[in-house]
Amino acid sequence: MSRAPLMMVKQVRRLSAALGLLAAVAGTPAAELKRPADLPPDLPPYGQDKPLPVPQITQHTLANGLQVWVVPRQGLPRVDFVLAVRGAGFGADAPSQPGFAGLLAGVLTEGTAQRDSRAIAETAQGLGGAIGAGSANDGITVSANALPSQAAAMLTLLAEVARHPAYPDKEVALAKTNALQSLKASEATPRFRAERALAQAVFGDHAYGRTLPTAESISAATPELLRAEHARRFRPDRCLLVITGRMDAGTALRLAEGAFGDWKAGDAAAPEAAAAPASAPVARVLLERPGSVQATLRLARPGGPASATDEVPLRLASTLLGGGFSSRVNLNLREQKGYTYGASAGNRSYRDGGAIVGSSDVRNEVTGAALQEFFAEYRRIGSELVGDEELAANKRFVAGGYLLSTQLQGALARQLASNWLVGLPPEFLGRYVPLVQQVSAEQVREMGRKYFNPDDQSLIVVGDKAALGEQLKAFGEFSTPGR
Repeated sequence: MSRAPLMMVKQVRRLSAALGLLAAVAGTPAAELKRPADLPPDLPPYGQDKPLPVPQITQHTLANGLQVWVVPRQGLPRVDFVLAVRGAGFGADAPSQPGFAGLLAGVLTEGTAQRDSRAIAETAQGLGGAIGAGSANDGITVSANALPSQAAAMLTLLAEVARHPAYPDKEVALAKTNALQSLKASEATPRFRAERALAQAVFGDHAYGRTLPTAESISAATPELLRAEHARRFRPDRCLLVITGRMDAGTALRLAEGAFGDWKAGDAAAPEAAAAPASAPVARVLLERPGSVQATLRLARPGGPASATDEVPLRLASTLLGGGFSSRVNLNLREQKGYTYGASAGNRSYRDGGAIVGSSDVRNEVTGAALQEFFAEYRRIGSELVGDEELAANKRFVAGGYLLSTQLQGALARQLASNWLVGLPPEFLGRYVPLVQQVSAEQVREMGRKYFNPDDQSLIVVGDKAALGEQLKAFGEFSTPGR
């Protein structure tokens, strides 16, 4: 047999195996899956699940309150740093400054008292790495990496950027111009409009409900305000420094002390954020988009914080319901009904609360039918026990994805920092996969009943009112706020 036909045979076998797994996840009876037409006869069984190799994490707290976690790794010849600043993200933004943390982080690396933006970038490149910053609901992270021989110099640069940003007038003006242009483009998309309405419906007046910027909040930002907010939010007693890579714990702690040990906290710290609401009035919102040939759908209700006892079983239930291509809502709406290119559903967890969100973009004429299918899958996961095969497949998917996502040392550092920001301890890194494996079918059903009850879901629809109005009547009365 020539090489080309042989390759085709192998591809057909792989496709058959993939289709067989999809059928298993969709609930096809096990007896039907054993037929030779469904699976190749020589397909080997799954191997034993491998436990996550839990790294040794050295933990130390400097005299000023800054925490340091060190994870030595002997693979890639590189050292990664992540400085996480809790309480500096969107959750700390004032009601009149939604999205402010985005600018605060975005201009952080654009100049210090010693270097301008170009000098910072050139210095980082000269050290064999890079430096950057980003914002999230619960904090801001500043990340850097370098060759082991240049790690000390890179950590010094990271400390300079994090502790002494200048927020130069020219850089702030440029960042505001870019942010306004980006916002204008985003506001023209149904996804952005849906997400803004979703946040309001789920979180109301809580800070999590206003994480997206407005033209007014961007325009009101000034270099003076950015400097003042940096001084208020960036404090050593609300920071974690994660160091991973080719560096022993003793050396890493010595470098951390040298870079951050003399950092003093400013005035009294900002108060801790309040808990987000655990429930919210059910809303029906139609955001008009005249002439649109499809509808953007969001189903949403409040969830729980990442540190809640429900977190792991809820993550697994979310994956099974709407967390991947083989999830129930995607197989239903995309593969079986052909309503959409993709559908998802699941939880979003933060430090002080969370959200349960279902989403899809569907053709106008099937909008009502698509919502009915969402509700049907929500009811099913809360009323029926998931089968052993489907449960096992999703556990493998969740555990395997987590193992893959933490293989690179930079990703490991970011995962540890992210966990810390949302209130999870360092030990969670190693506990997660075993906890996933312990989730029962009864727990999945309980998560479905508790968080995916259709009666508790707000509906956000972006689309053409003339095309959708009659279909939406079955789901209640929709308000139509202006743009």
